Amino acid sequence: MKNLLDNLTRRVLAVIIVLFVAFAGYGWYYHTTKTESLEARVVELEKSLKFTELSLMKSEDENFNLENALVAEQERVGSLAEQVGEITGTVGDLEKLSKLDPELLQKYSKVYFLNEHYVPDSLRNIPLVHLYDESVNQQIDSRVWPFLEDIIEDAADDGVTLWIASAYRSFGYQSALKASYKVIYGSGANTFSADQGYSEHQLGTTIDFTTRNIGGGVQGFENTPAYTWLRANAHKYGFTLSYPEGNAYYIFEPWHWRFVGTELARDLYGDGRNFYDVPQREIDQYLLEIFD
Repeated sequence: MKNLLDNLTRRVLAVIIVLFVAFAGYGWYYHTTKTESLEARVVELEKSLKFTELSLMKSEDENFNLENALVAEQERVGSLAEQVGEITGTVGDLEKLSKLDPELLQKYSKVYFLNEHYVPDSLRNIPLVHLYDESVNQQIDSRVWPFLEDIIEDAADDGVTLWIASAYRSFGYQSALKASYKVIYGSGANTFSADQGYSEHQLGTTIDFTTRNIGGGVQGFENTPAYTWLRANAHKYGFTLSYPEGNAYYIFEPWHWRFVGTELARDLYGDGRNFYDVPQREIDQYLLEIFD
């Protein structure tokens, strides 16, 4: 009986030992397998993170290149727009010049000639209220009229009366006028009156002013407040004195004012120069803005 118990005990102990060894082996295997799995996962995550970082760097490089490309394209488009603007402006200027009469800023008075067929593009009657002699119709280039109206009204605001004694004259009218002067003054008429075709009045942009206290004529105009006012202000409205004292063409004509545009008139005034002393090529540069 004792031997039977001993055998049974030994068998139980053997089973326990086997089970312990088995459990110990499984624990070791499980721990080892789990550790290897975690290490592999960490390696995989590290690889994924590295790939993500590389992708991010690549995206940043692509964005930088796109930004540079965008800036370059914007500059190119801006340059093209500027070129288009310049071309458009040039075309606009050429179109504007094509509609302007090149005679408007030419030198006449024994220099250039206007033939008998020349008539300004657009003439309008000057309101009678501005004429010294309302029985004689006077005309002016319609584009000059706003400037002439302003100069008369602003002078009146300053207490100065300006009347129109003479404005546009046709080729035929100037011919008859000059002939009448020759009858009275002989060759002396050439000192104060242009031959037909050489008169600035044929352009429709020139005015002979008169005022109070000189009987509606022009003699003595240089001694009037009207002349003093014109000398100080006419350039603001685009008018310049064609024949100042000492000019090479005619006697001093303080009443005779020609419209040349505000830009040229102001430059002549500021530089103290006479229209007829400026090279024609320089004068022609002002044609584009004559009515601006």
